Amino acid sequence: MRAEEAFLEKVIALHPQAEGKPCVIGNCQAGWAVMMLAAVRPELFGPIIVPGSPLSYWAGVKGQNPMRYTGGLYGGSWLTALMSDLGKGRFDGGYLVDNFEGMNPANTYWSKNYNLWSNVDTEAERFLDFERWWGGHVSLNAEEIQWIVDQLFIGNRLASAELTTSDGVRIDLRNIRSPILCFASEGDNITPPQQAIGWILDCYEDDDDILANEQTIVYAIHKSVGHLGIFVSGGVAKKEHQEFASNIDLIDILPPGIYEAVMVPKSAMATGAELAGGDWVVRFERRSLDDVRAIVQPDPEDERRFATVKRVSEINLGLYRTLLQPLVQAFANDKSADWLHKLQPAELPLELLSDKNPLMGQVAALAEQVREQRVPQAPDNPFVQLQEMMSSMMVSALDGWRDVRDQSIEQIFLAVYGNPMLQALVGLQATDEAPRRRPGMEPEEIAYINERIAEIKARIGEGGQVEAAIRALVYIGMGGTALDERRFAVVQQIRDEEGEGMTLEEFKHALREQFFALLLDQEAALAAIPKMLSKDPKARQKELDTIRRVVTASGELEGEKAKRWAKVEELFAASA
Repeated sequence: MRAEEAFLEKVIALHPQAEGKPCVIGNCQAGWAVMMLAAVRPELFGPIIVPGSPLSYWAGVKGQNPMRYTGGLYGGSWLTALMSDLGKGRFDGGYLVDNFEGMNPANTYWSKNYNLWSNVDTEAERFLDFERWWGGHVSLNAEEIQWIVDQLFIGNRLASAELTTSDGVRIDLRNIRSPILCFASEGDNITPPQQAIGWILDCYEDDDDILANEQTIVYAIHKSVGHLGIFVSGGVAKKEHQEFASNIDLIDILPPGIYEAVMVPKSAMATGAELAGGDWVVRFERRSLDDVRAIVQPDPEDERRFATVKRVSEINLGLYRTLLQPLVQAFANDKSADWLHKLQPAELPLELLSDKNPLMGQVAALAEQVREQRVPQAPDNPFVQLQEMMSSMMVSALDGWRDVRDQSIEQIFLAVYGNPMLQALVGLQATDEAPRRRPGMEPEEIAYINERIAEIKARIGEGGQVEAAIRALVYIGMGGTALDERRFAVVQQIRDEEGEGMTLEEFKHALREQFFALLLDQEAALAAIPKMLSKDPKARQKELDTIRRVVTASGELEGEKAKRWAKVEELFAASA
């Protein structure tokens, strides 16, 4: 956190001319680290994008997300401490890679290599590029990995605001003031959507809590892309990456609330398609906590099981540190740690097939000979077809074994940690309402909300024609459930035509002020508009035309929005 803090401060200092603060992207584990810092130093951040990042670690769906059971099956984090001690204070990242590889044995043990050899004329470079990256295992020090496992993965203490920094600052995700964009995928079995967005339910009781904390949360859930595809922008995920990157400014000014980012093909747009870049138009549709709840599917019984795992882990870790750790640390040394690393399953095969093995020199000579005599076969060759059929059978067999294994793991976990006797032995009472703390309304949070309410109400009648126009735009927008990039593109066009006016940061602040003014006292906020407008009829008409140009960028107004537009016209006429 401190390193990221220093980095962001330096970036901001190097770009004094920039509008707003940096947009920060944290993939997977970097996501929770970024969110922790943003909760402590919110003023350093612009929009925060966390693709495939676990923030609610116990969440998941039965029958689909077996990786969350791993800590329970190992008896908690004592094994992490053991491997760190055997590594002489270092934890080998290869073990983490092994866990990921084991999730999809068909790909690990067959498909990945079969795809290479069945397309050997074209696949070599892509295969090697990926393996060099994927095989660059990171070592963590013992203290670091133990904290991550105990406090986050098994403890699940981030979203419940139970963590504090070394200088005593409580880490509460509700303190984040920047828009948060959570990008997840139903095809991701490492960080499923439930773990990526479940933190919203952990932090908030109802939709008003989100508005009171002035938080803007956007989520997007892909249908199929895998965990790594989210980060490396595989073809299936490219449209999300492009649209989010090109709409950072729009995301930054969204009013508080929960939104889902929906991609609509540009070809399907009847109006204003030319206003959007790329092949897609991104639309931000308002959602509620009930919509998030339907995706996360929280289960109180699951919470109790994982709370049992947490307490069993604490007991086992204490026993290991008391009875075994002194002995293990006495025998571990640098040489044994080095050999343990070389024999690691994620390392040993690479060592055996590298140039360090003298026998591989003969393989290199044979490979050159094969290249010279290589004769590719046509796809309709019966032996090629037989090869494909055998490969499909192998994949099906490995997938079947994986499904049986995952189902067995889940049943064992549910039976062991759902046992009332074990739960009672570790101190969980059947009468306990919830085994895990939820962040409540802290005194400083209540004081902040009351102060903001008084501040906004006191300024409801303040401002000029620009503030009145923004208030009118927000009022009309609140009549619908979606905002899309075409309207924002028109706002940008108007700004370019009229020259420099408000900065993005000023516009964002004004928009939020007008949103809350309407939310707190809509009648008074609307009644103040005529007094805020210019007395010049031409200036008023020009502002009204500008508003109409923006709100009709995505099509003619209908229903509630049309009624609100008529109300705005009345207010502008009343100012005369």
